[in-house]
Amino acid sequence: MSRTTTMTVRLSGALSDFVAANVGETGSYENVSEYIRDLIRRDKERVEREAFDRLKAELAHAFAAPESTYRPLTAAEVIARNKA
Repeated sequence: MSRTTTMTVRLSGALSDFVAANVGETGSYENVSEYIRDLIRRDKERVEREAFDRLKAELAHAFAAPESTYRPLTAAEVIARNKA
């Protein structure tokens, strides 16, 4: 079950003008809430994409290493290394 939270955001000056230009008849969004939700979704996707890209880079680096550099690790060692 999803939860709805109401938040208050105060904007002034250039930020307020920018939001106003993107909302209503002249903008891409019907209301400010729709605009903010879209911004949050896009930012969430960006964060997830960056995390995935870091994982891909780490895996590519690991697979490029010579086999002689591999050594067995226990699950506890992997967890401890990732916490560091």
